[in-house]
Amino acid sequence: MPIFVVHEHHAKKAGLHYDLRLEIDNVLKSWALRKEPPTTHNVKRLCIPQPDHELSYANFEGEIPEGQYGAGTVKIWDKGEYKILEYDPDKKMVVYMMGEKLRGKYILINTSRGWLFFKGK
Repeated sequence: MPIFVVHEHHAKKAGLHYDLRLEIDNVLKSWALRKEPPTTHNVKRLCIPQPDHELSYANFEGEIPEGQYGAGTVKIWDKGEYKILEYDPDKKMVVYMMGEKLRGKYILINTSRGWLFFKGK
């Protein structure tokens, strides 16, 4: 099964945000969220696409040095496996996440402002 990870990222420039990463096509597709990922229904978060990362980055925790992109502290907020229930890479993704905090059906929908990420029913 593919994996997912959510990094809590205390970046020097961007401040606290969360990076949602899903294993797709042997890379971690990534989105940045300004607020903590939703763990209950009726909470939607805007996600902004970020560059793909190598799969090995799923286990990264530590300090990104000053002068490098994303400088600051990174720790794993949640991780686990997931199943793809529906997938259109440009429009919508429905997944079933099996983490400690993110459990159940989650939906990513592409909008004109970015992607919306929320817990489905």
